[in-house]
Amino acid sequence: MSENNVPLLSTALATFISNHDYDEFPEAMRRWTKLMVLDAVGNAYASTRFEFARKALNALSRLGLGDSTVIGMPERLALRDAVLMNGTLMHGLDYDDTYLPGGVHLSGSCVSTAFALCEQEHSCGKDFLTACALGFEAGVRLGAASKSSFLKLGFHPTSLIGTFAGTLVAGRLWKLSHAQLVMAQGIALSFASGNMQPTQEGAWSKRLHAGWGGAAGVTAASMASQGFTGPLEAYEGRFGLFPSFLGPHAADADLSLATHELGERWEFSRSSIKLYPVCYHSHAFMRAATEMRNETRLDTTQIASIKALVAPVAVPMICEPLETRRKPHNSYATQFSLPYALACCLIRGRFGLEEIEESAYTDPQLLALAQKVCYEIDSNTGWPKFRTGEIIVRMKNGEEIRRRKSLYPDEPPADKDIIDKFMDNTRLSMSSTQAESTIDLILNIERVPDMSAVTRILSGQSR
Repeated sequence: MSENNVPLLSTALATFISNHDYDEFPEAMRRWTKLMVLDAVGNAYASTRFEFARKALNALSRLGLGDSTVIGMPERLALRDAVLMNGTLMHGLDYDDTYLPGGVHLSGSCVSTAFALCEQEHSCGKDFLTACALGFEAGVRLGAASKSSFLKLGFHPTSLIGTFAGTLVAGRLWKLSHAQLVMAQGIALSFASGNMQPTQEGAWSKRLHAGWGGAAGVTAASMASQGFTGPLEAYEGRFGLFPSFLGPHAADADLSLATHELGERWEFSRSSIKLYPVCYHSHAFMRAATEMRNETRLDTTQIASIKALVAPVAVPMICEPLETRRKPHNSYATQFSLPYALACCLIRGRFGLEEIEESAYTDPQLLALAQKVCYEIDSNTGWPKFRTGEIIVRMKNGEEIRRRKSLYPDEPPADKDIIDKFMDNTRLSMSSTQAESTIDLILNIERVPDMSAVTRILSGQSR
């Protein structure tokens, strides 16, 4: 207990993880969990086409092979390295689910951990789904408590919180006791890491963050299972997660959000599935630009300037340094460039995986329009409750066109959009018949008696 007789957060989360079973989940939450898993798997397949995936696999293979599956690739790695690899594939294209109020992507940590441990333990599909759902819920609650303030200091919430979510998923699947789950979270505190510097330079290392959260979580849970001890106050202690990583913004956190109606109201249902493979801070702007293009039949050759009104927290991620953002030098840089994203939406009316290919980010027409993009601070932003994006396009004849859009966590895409995204993500990895079979398998995964059969299929060994 804390000084105010309020249970420690690690204790409350351990109780939550221990006390909920598959049959207690509302049907809507089961369905949403499966759609999040489907999306994570599709994103992993899409990532296998890119150079970073092969280089990551080569690096991890050098550390030793094992018995655990890598999605979309025939190689098998040691368990922890498979978690890291699959999480990297799921998060590597910045196309994964996002819980907007906490700014956290959780599937890369939770789903990669659950796949690896269920394969090892020959767990059933219900156990897999239960662990994923509980990990998602614990993770979004921690994200909500932080109010996205980790980003203010340059820390990546996906990696920080993913470490604890991955720990709880692993602890559930390994059937850790309540006391061991508490210890595991304390141990996880020593592994929590991840910052946003890669987004400043277009570097690849942010792609590792979700997978690292899962791998660190597996390590913490395994240590706790053998009696290794960690601190009890993993979150609220003097040097716990929130005081240490929020620093001067620690007072902004509200830890009550992590436990309020926990197990009664399912907050992870508010997670959003991305329909653009870019940083979520750009999405509202991209929606506004696409709508403007479609409704006004905009002649982009007559645009004199484009001004974006941007939330302060988003500026270092998608706007600065501005000259670098206007001319992204690799595929990852395109995903954190608001000027380039706006150019694609205004000229092409879309931003998909083709737009992060070299043939697109070297297109003179797109780069010329990106050069015309500038930004100002938005004094009316809705962050962190929702994401806003306003663009002001000034034409050469003096005409001014404005659009403002907002993205809320309560507007997930339709099932069909998620399924269509999966089909597009996997079109170069498998036939449409195989993709449809995989969709059916995942959307009925609760019927699977042994998850090792599923992971074998996802590696391509059974095709």
